[in-house]
Parts: sequence; C-alpha cells; structure tokens
Amino acid sequence: MGFIWRSLGRFILWDYPRAGWQYDVMVALILAFVFLTPRGWFRDQPRPTSIVRIEGHEGADMMWLAPEILQGIPDSEKSVRAAALIERQLGRNVEIVRLDTILDAEKEPTGYMAVVKR
Repeated sequence: MGFIWRSLGRFILWDYPRAGWQYDVMVALILAFVFLTPRGWFRDQPRPTSIVRIEGHEGADMMWLAPEILQGIPDSEKSVRAAALIERQLGRNVEIVRLDTILDAEKEPTGYMAVVKR
C-alpha cells in the first residue's frame, strides 16, 4: 500500500528524471489529454460581437447574428426581430432577403446569416 501512495505522490509532484521512462509516459498522457479531449468539454472560446457585417456583392450585405440574440423567438418572427436588431446596428432601414440558420455538428444553432438588401 505504501508503494502505491509513494508512486502517486511522485506522479502528482512530477518527481521523475527527465530521461526516464516514467517521464515519457507522463508526457504521453498529457499529450493524449490535449489532443484527444473532445472539443465540447471546453467551451471557453472567445465570443465575437453579436452582429457582424460581412461585405456582400450585387447590392446586398450579409450579417452574421449570434444565436443567443434570437434564442426563444419563434421561427415565424425571427426575420422581423433580426431586421430590427440590424436596423439598430446600422442606423438605417433594412430589408432581409433571407435568414439562414447555421448549425454545428450536433445540429445546434451557432449563428444566423441574414442577407440584407442595401
């Protein structure tokens, strides 16, 4: 039992020589954790502003909207709410031609892309 506690203490305190096999095993475990941990476990990505203007072509702009600003709004009213938010951001009246939902791999919205007529 004392061997287990001693080994655990050495593991926690990283008390192995750099060229030893124990050191290599610990480095391999750390690398495995870094590269094999699912991305969804850590959702600490920086969040962009809630509405971002993307220059468009042929008389239209594209606006990216964060998913939380349209969360809980029925689908039939999302275009109206998005138009009001974009108008407040741009300071002029806009007409939304199309509002697309951008989904991630789990089919959850990661944002909305609105095509706005200039």
